[in-house]
Amino acid sequence: MKFSLFVLVAVALVAVSAKPQAETQYTTKFDSIDVDQILQSDRLLEGYFKCLMETGNCTPEGTELKKVLPDALQTECHKCSEKQKANTEKVIAFLTKNKKDLWKQLAAKYDPEGVYQVKYEEKAKTAGIEV
Repeated sequence: MKFSLFVLVAVALVAVSAKPQAETQYTTKFDSIDVDQILQSDRLLEGYFKCLMETGNCTPEGTELKKVLPDALQTECHKCSEKQKANTEKVIAFLTKNKKDLWKQLAAKYDPEGVYQVKYEEKAKTAGIEV
């Protein structure tokens, strides 16, 4: 699986906003979102997925997420809070194990040239994530 979307999907399901706090961290106002609830609900997960793929409506969080994704990918989620990083690991593990089709579609859209996949592959292996 591709680690580059590790950041993407986590940010999506944590619903990180694009508005940085003091330009050093993404907002944490969505950190209380129950990621487990989203992962266990096909309806909720599909809603976030469709938002990211631009095939469905977005919540306000999803709209902001699409704005922050390029920066999060480029900076290895440098502006993410610890909670967001932890949720990222949870989300990526779930998607790579249980929703490979969604994972592949997100990778095709957000990293079509594989730039981030190569960049993060070794990091993923170190973290114990299958690539």
